Amino acid sequence: DVVLVVLDAATGIVEQDKRIAGYAHEAGRAIVLVVNKWDAIEKNDKTMREFEQKIRDEFSFVHYAPIVFLSAKTKRRLHLLLPQVDKVAENHAFRVATNVLNEVVLDAVMMNPTPTDKGKRLRINYATQVATRPPTFVFFVNDPELMHFSYERYLENRLRETFGFEGTPIRFIFRRKNE
Repeated sequence: DVVLVVLDAATGIVEQDKRIAGYAHEAGRAIVLVVNKWDAIEKNDKTMREFEQKIRDEFSFVHYAPIVFLSAKTKRRLHLLLPQVDKVAENHAFRVATNVLNEVVLDAVMMNPTPTDKGKRLRINYATQVATRPPTFVFFVNDPELMHFSYERYLENRLRETFGFEGTPIRFIFRRKNE
């Protein structure tokens, strides 16, 4: 259930790396970005931070994935990998109680009201988690067409802030209350 996307530090990021990460994301798998051969490049005090920023820019669609720098050959920092795999696997299978989820959603809506379109405001009646691996949430609303992608991203960010979900994609389904 956990995909390790292994990047070569010496070669840098190639298109195939992004394609594989994209497949894992679309399949709803937990992801850890692993930078191997970290011993093979010249480093200074900013190298790791700069490389991480480059990865974040190129892999923005998996912004939730943690990054582990290591060297398989010298076994340097290798001990950091399995705890990270365990953590994202746990997040991938994490279940949120409906009452807790609805409190978080209510707080999010109070901090940033739902969008309107042609004078009609989106109303979120309640939400529930219907699946894990990946965590999937159904929001029962008055009109799913009123849900704007930016507000969906806002809700995702609030759930990640509250519950973590590091390393795992989150799926949202918006339905009319009577569906």
